[in-house]
Amino acid sequence: MSRGLVTVTGATGFLGRYLVPALAADGWRIRVLARRDVIHPLWRGLEVEVVPGDLGDDRALDRACAGADVVIHGAGLIKARSRAAFFIVNEQGARRVAERAEGAVLLISSLAAREPGLSDYAASKRAGETAAHAVLGERLTIVRPPALYGPGDAETLPLFQLAAASPILPLLDPKARMAMMHVEDAARQIAALTGQPGGQTLSLSDPRPQGYGWREVFQTAADAFGRRPRFQRIPNAALGVVAVMGAARGGRSAPMLTFGKLRELTHLDWSVAPGEQISGLPPARFNLADGFLHTVQGYAASGVRFRKPPLQQAIRC
Repeated sequence: MSRGLVTVTGATGFLGRYLVPALAADGWRIRVLARRDVIHPLWRGLEVEVVPGDLGDDRALDRACAGADVVIHGAGLIKARSRAAFFIVNEQGARRVAERAEGAVLLISSLAAREPGLSDYAASKRAGETAAHAVLGERLTIVRPPALYGPGDAETLPLFQLAAASPILPLLDPKARMAMMHVEDAARQIAALTGQPGGQTLSLSDPRPQGYGWREVFQTAADAFGRRPRFQRIPNAALGVVAVMGAARGGRSAPMLTFGKLRELTHLDWSVAPGEQISGLPPARFNLADGFLHTVQGYAASGVRFRKPPLQQAIRC
């Protein structure tokens, strides 16, 4: 029996591609707002209603939200050339969805929204939460995932490429802690929250909500390739130079490392406290080691080829 109709924005993004089959497995009928044809192996065999359009298209938004029991708003920018661009999508987009929703809304935000002063991205995600809450009140549930990874993620691919090939891996502040989560676990937990009573803001994590240090993250990534590299502490000032170079280079695409992203990376506490979590969700299936190995295998299955370190670097005495 169907649990009702759920509309998903951001369904073609990294998390959204996994969320749609998780919702289908839980018995929801699914409608998505998408700018392009939705063809993905993860959706094979699923019946998904597609409304062509985006967050700036009034008619498409009206059609997408009409009659939906729940709207899951996951569309957003994680990189942008300006603060204004972040806010147009992450704040105004959240408000526009909230104004059209007839039922409950589950807003997929980010753990970064907990620290809005760090970056334009973090500020825009918090502003989106505030804007949606002003419209919806208790009809709104806010979910803040931590750093997500998994097969098909373009954002974490450079981490694994570095772990596969570099004889020396970087370390930032050893006191820093980061909660992380495999995208499949995040999708299953968000699907389980869909349709539950609103009025709450909660964070997700894998079985280690206290998070991981930089050495453990990089060493676990290297373990997936059977490597034991050396580590080098990188001062924050060195990353600042990279951010300056990226800003000076300009170009049409948003730089990978901005000053805001640098402040996010060097923030010491991205752990998840017990009060931010909710009980009763499906337990995470992946710890970091299993999740990273599964991710590398997924990249390889999709055709990604990882460069091996030079032979003299790979041989240890």
